[in-house]
Amino acid sequence: MKIKKRIVGITLITLILSACNLDKKIVYFQSDEKETTNISRTYAPIFKVNDLLSIVVTADNLDAAIPFNMQDSPIVVQPTNSGYSSGAPAKSGYLIDSNGNIKMPVLGELQVLGMTRSAAAKMIEEKLMQYLTNPIVNIRVLNFKITVLGDVKSPGTFSIPNERITLLEALGLAGDLNITANRKNIKVIRNDGSTEKHYSIDLTSQELFISDVYFLDQNDVVYVEPNTAAMTQSTLWAKTGPFFISFSSLIVSTIAILTK
Repeated sequence: MKIKKRIVGITLITLILSACNLDKKIVYFQSDEKETTNISRTYAPIFKVNDLLSIVVTADNLDAAIPFNMQDSPIVVQPTNSGYSSGAPAKSGYLIDSNGNIKMPVLGELQVLGMTRSAAAKMIEEKLMQYLTNPIVNIRVLNFKITVLGDVKSPGTFSIPNERITLLEALGLAGDLNITANRKNIKVIRNDGSTEKHYSIDLTSQELFISDVYFLDQNDVVYVEPNTAAMTQSTLWAKTGPFFISFSSLIVSTIAILTK
């Protein structure tokens, strides 16, 4: 009887320790202390090569501002997350070329690479002052998108209408991680036009909130890899699955023949 109690006790302790260890692998933002992390809320996207910009110019005299706008300038655009799958038509705008320039009516070629939206708008407004009274420039990135791949519920490419999204919000758009995902090694791939940077994020740590990829840039790719158990299971099934299927079929066929 004592041996049975010991076995039961050891089993319970093992299960409890296993559950605690599982929590450490799954629960987000673990910390033994209550702490507040200061996050900069002044994030603004930096214009990159191949960004598509909507630039709308207004002024006291609206008719005078017409020559500075595209005829089909997309003043109101509502990007959706289904654009890539539904075959939405290409948006009209100013494409930043490989040299970091755009070409606007009247003003001609302008260098905007590396600028924020507010800096570019101010620069264009200053150039317009010789033509317009109180010019106002509104700029938006029309093709701001991020991609989430890997072990999530709904991977895909998502258009972001407000040009600001956190890594957590991106994972939320993709339906969150599957239970088999590796939360300790979320990869973010970022291309600034000339170089490609790779970041590794541990979602079980609060360091996410001060990382360089807490806010995602346009065209960032987030990859969620499966955990070791999921990869091992997948590899094992790939090697042994066909054998078990063939063996099962053989048994079923043999039983069918013998029972006739």
